[in-house]
Amino acid sequence: ADDLVVTSWNIAAINNNPFEYWITYDENPKYTKLMEDIEAFVESPGEKDVSVAEIFSQTMFEELIEEMKKIGWSGLDRVTEHWNSDYKTRKIISGFLKDKTIGAKRLASMPDRFTNTITLAEPEGAQICRPTVINVYEANTMNSIPSWFAAWKEFIFENNTTIKEKDGSVTSKKIFQLFPKILKAKYPAISEEEEEISIPLQVLCLAIFDCILLHMMISVSGIEWIAIKDNICEKLNKRKIERTCNILDTVYGESSILALQECGAVFLEQIDNYGNMNHKFNVFSPSAMDRSRDQNSVILLNNTLFDATSVVEVTGDVLDELRKKDKKAPVVAGDLFVISASALETANAPTKKFLIASFHGDTNGLATVPVVEALANVYEAKFSDHCLVFCLDANTYENPTSTQQGVVEFSKYFCSRGMTSCFGDAPDPSNYTTFNARTFLQPQLNKACKSSELNKGDVNPKDFILFTKKHLSVHKWSKDNTGNKEYKEGIVFPTLTFPSDHGVISASLRPASS
Repeated sequence: ADDLVVTSWNIAAINNNPFEYWITYDENPKYTKLMEDIEAFVESPGEKDVSVAEIFSQTMFEELIEEMKKIGWSGLDRVTEHWNSDYKTRKIISGFLKDKTIGAKRLASMPDRFTNTITLAEPEGAQICRPTVINVYEANTMNSIPSWFAAWKEFIFENNTTIKEKDGSVTSKKIFQLFPKILKAKYPAISEEEEEISIPLQVLCLAIFDCILLHMMISVSGIEWIAIKDNICEKLNKRKIERTCNILDTVYGESSILALQECGAVFLEQIDNYGNMNHKFNVFSPSAMDRSRDQNSVILLNNTLFDATSVVEVTGDVLDELRKKDKKAPVVAGDLFVISASALETANAPTKKFLIASFHGDTNGLATVPVVEALANVYEAKFSDHCLVFCLDANTYENPTSTQQGVVEFSKYFCSRGMTSCFGDAPDPSNYTTFNARTFLQPQLNKACKSSELNKGDVNPKDFILFTKKHLSVHKWSKDNTGNKEYKEGIVFPTLTFPSDHGVISASLRPASS
């Protein structure tokens, strides 16, 4: 029989913030210098740690209050008291960006989440961005604080967004209507008095936050950072889907099975029409696919090997089995996709019937073993004459904390259920498939890694191809973080030519008896 070539890749949802993770950008040393200068500014600002009012001036504060008055918001006199007695005298780094209470109260991170990048209902899929350093906002107004602030006020107080309501109708809202109240019940750090004025307080804190980021960028690089950002956005945001499709078509186009995770609706439309993909593959996606999230697991089957008319989705059976044991397992619509499929009569396949699954685990990997268990139970009950192939981003860890799934325990479990992996029964815990680290240009500074300590980021063995031992054995495997079947150990990725934070893994499998 011919080798069964299985490829698995978490292509990674598009990141709205081009600066969030350190990237390998060897061709432009200015990028590394910019990020190291920002790190130095945040870690040891010295006399640069000026008071908020020195960069976000009293006049700017008054203009902001004026805008909030115009839209009829109440509690503004109390916001002014907070400004005068607290915020304006805080130091921009030690008293604001690194302040633990602002973080715990979510006064900057919550409004950033709601307004950083907004996907419109009409025109469907179009996006608008808040004028800030940390998204793909095209930045000709970002060369000075006055021109940025004018654009920022216009965005918050005058721009409209379109939202799909639960009944399917589309309504228009102003951006300022998107700010949620921060509830003390959920975020106990906030006081009852702050909860009452939490919406205007968030607008103030977000303005200060964005102003500090821009002030840092201009301080360390003038306007040079704008061209660096535009280049990263072009490659990692705007052309990410195109580059992902290109790698799959030109490098992995000979695969028998392509299992992908974290796919969005836009990617699925493009992959189906890219290059030779639709001549070679049939694309299958979950019936319960979540179109609003880029988080769907999908399977592409090579049409010279598989009979597309034989494919039946069995995700529901596996999820039912999962819920029997574990009602709270962190699995959402689209994370798991399971199908049964038959090989064509004419194909020289290792077996005729297959059960194939693609899965994207939660951040801590806590759903991974329960999902393997549920899949194995359904397999044994209904599909034991099929060959099982399970491709997954297991989110497993080399050195797990008490709330993370360790890779060694994971391996022991899948072996106990009659499966092995492309890396064998006991995968090397230091055979990494991710290497990423957050920078100092994102809202969660407690997660930032210094440029000299990138290996303290997420460096873990997360991606696997599992299969039933009685049917298949591994002939050879490869992993790739360059887009040309090569894996460079010790570099952070994504890079400008490799658009995901997970490596591609691929394996040639043969019938177990051979």
